[in-house]
Amino acid sequence: MLHTDIIIVGGGLSGIGAACHLEQKNKNKSYRILEAREEIGGTWSLFKYPGIRSDSDMYTFGYSFKTWDNPKSFADAPNILKYLNEAVDEYQIRDKIQYQTKVTSVNFDSTKNSWTVNTTNSKTNTVNTYTCNFLFICTGYYNYKNGYTPDYPGVENFKGQLIHPQLWPEDLNYKGKKVVVIGSGATAVTIVPKMANETAHITMLQRSPTYVGAFPNKDKIAAFFKKIFPKKVAHKCIRFKNIVTQIIFFNVCRWWPNTMKKIIIKGAQKELGSIAADPHFAPNYKPWDQRFCIAPDGDLFAAIKSGRASIVTDHIDTFTKNGIKIKSGKEIEADIIISATGLKLLAFGGAKITIDNKDFDISKSLTYRGLMLSGLPNCVFFAGYTNASWTLKSDLTSEYSSRLLKFMEKKNHTYVVPQVIDSNMETQPLLNLNSGYIHRSEKEFPRQGSKTPWKLYQNYFRDYKTLRINKITDKQLQFK
Repeated sequence: MLHTDIIIVGGGLSGIGAACHLEQKNKNKSYRILEAREEIGGTWSLFKYPGIRSDSDMYTFGYSFKTWDNPKSFADAPNILKYLNEAVDEYQIRDKIQYQTKVTSVNFDSTKNSWTVNTTNSKTNTVNTYTCNFLFICTGYYNYKNGYTPDYPGVENFKGQLIHPQLWPEDLNYKGKKVVVIGSGATAVTIVPKMANETAHITMLQRSPTYVGAFPNKDKIAAFFKKIFPKKVAHKCIRFKNIVTQIIFFNVCRWWPNTMKKIIIKGAQKELGSIAADPHFAPNYKPWDQRFCIAPDGDLFAAIKSGRASIVTDHIDTFTKNGIKIKSGKEIEADIIISATGLKLLAFGGAKITIDNKDFDISKSLTYRGLMLSGLPNCVFFAGYTNASWTLKSDLTSEYSSRLLKFMEKKNHTYVVPQVIDSNMETQPLLNLNSGYIHRSEKEFPRQGSKTPWKLYQNYFRDYKTLRINKITDKQLQFK
């Protein structure tokens, strides 16, 4: 039975980042990364649909400790994977990664203050067991097996191909074909302009619109900083600039939603020219009630303006033999229909959690500072922001974890657990977006409280102070 100080579950952006932080700040700690798939990268390795890219700029989506040297701010999956693999080699963590190792269950033994981690090899079904003192859960928040596809009426009548972006066929030929993409989120906004150059025509069919903004893919200020500063200094300056910009934009949208709605729609109209932005880019909710979508260099608007793509805002009546009939009575013909309808969420990678062999229900727990759970000892989970780059928060989580490990070592503590003192505190769902995929799964996830340290503030600078500057000790954090 292999024992290490720390087991990192998941070899995606968060898991690799956590390992790099340990190499820099906790070199005396042994660790192993358990990755269920055959390669690192998580989302950026799994998804294969055309044009898959980050919808956050890479100066904040990348790591604080590793510069982003590509001139493009919004990177595609191959360049993100290249960046991750560079980090793996630079910090010499490749030999710490165990591939095809799916964590099926974990049990905390309170007599030994240690975790037992049970795994299954995804190819051979071989069962292995590991032990560790600390768990880092870096599995993301969605189900890797399949995405969410609604029960479409009449779907059995359709004679073409129906696919979900999460299960993209590598041999899919869409050249010269009529394609319909159902959805209005980041996936649809990415796929449509990328495929539009090769399809006969592509239609984005949405039930309700999303806020979409055109942002330049080459940051002129970033380029200027790179010219006048050393590489690492430039990276920090650009990162700081973009963090401030994101926070200001989010808060301005919250403070003056009606004004910002008009500005965003006006921006879309400018990109579309004579094509009306309303209703297709005029949502009936406030900005940032759902995640804001990015169109780098306005690529989605350009595809629609050129006539290579079109957008339809309506409800599906039924699938037909040759496409989709919408409520207005019109039929949209299609050879291929892509159901870009979102994810299925999955907490902790679906692993069963027990403490002293008794089930631990994470839906009954509260998040402590957005990185630990009440009642769950020696465990840190990595989750990002919903209103900014994922990695900003996971990076802070790594920094906090490093400090926590050093503090426990100094004080000879082997056990830490957050405990809620105020049993009457109000609670609310963990994620603060009004999106369908979140509502479908919110009962399976932990909740947040109404006040510190149980409330999520979705603010980088506030979290920076809390996680990197404030004391580790807290009356609601118990050590022994």
